Amino acid sequence: MFQHNTLPDIATTQLTDNAFALQWVGMEQIAVPLILPLQHGQAQNLAAKASIYVSLDDPAAKGIHMSRLHAIVNQLAIRKCNKATLDDLLNEAVRSQAGTSNNAKLQLTFGLLLKKPSLLSYETGYQTYDVTIAGESRANKHSYAMEITLPYSSTCPCSASLARQLYANEIDIKFPSLAIDKKELLQWLQSDAGSVATPHSQRSYAYINMVIGDHNWPDLAELIFQFEKAIGTPVQTAVKRSDEQEFARLNATNLMFCEDAARRLKGCLEKMSFVDDYQLKVEHQESLHAHNAVVIDKRSAR
Repeated sequence: MFQHNTLPDIATTQLTDNAFALQWVGMEQIAVPLILPLQHGQAQNLAAKASIYVSLDDPAAKGIHMSRLHAIVNQLAIRKCNKATLDDLLNEAVRSQAGTSNNAKLQLTFGLLLKKPSLLSYETGYQTYDVTIAGESRANKHSYAMEITLPYSSTCPCSASLARQLYANEIDIKFPSLAIDKKELLQWLQSDAGSVATPHSQRSYAYINMVIGDHNWPDLAELIFQFEKAIGTPVQTAVKRSDEQEFARLNATNLMFCEDAARRLKGCLEKMSFVDDYQLKVEHQESLHAHNAVVIDKRSAR
């Protein structure tokens, strides 16, 4: 009985009928574990999705070797996911194609789980942030981009002003005399009757895409907390009533339109030396309207 000992490799032995080079060929949404270094020497094990591509620069080649790319992605299970590792993997992706490819790119998407303390009490909880890291190698030069989704709370300044006017009108009606008994006023304010109006607030999101080129990567946890500090009203995890009250106070002292939130984040990004370029979108998912209020912006011209 005749047997073939060598398995056929159509990608290299069969020529294509249409001889064209192709910009990117690869695989998307490959499940892979990540070991992500964080601040203070800590690391976090994450479940991620990887997409990897190479250019098909040889127009005569039938296709690329996808199994080789999959094996390269699998290295992330045992190597720390940092710039040095991704530089190596991108270079290896090009080499793996035996001369048919000159460029490679790799994209990782995952949920970064961070521990966050409550505002006043001793409660702590965990929050997940959607993160994407994208790297590209062209002519042996590497460049990277990072995208972070940041949820926060926003209270409308216009709505707050209108609510204050209703309070003033109601107090004028309830206490018509020039002299107001302080105790009676405080009792009224804390009663159900004192709930005259509340400003509308909404869960809001900032989508921040940073081009960091070949610079060293920032610590993701520190970066996220820096953005949250700029916003002033990040969403909370585990809370007690004291924390909820403090959150209400913070919203009252950080009234913002979507334009205000975008300018706060833009102020941060403009000062970051490792950011070569950026785009951001701020989205306030309004409770007043059935539509969202948004800002889309990019780096200021220099």
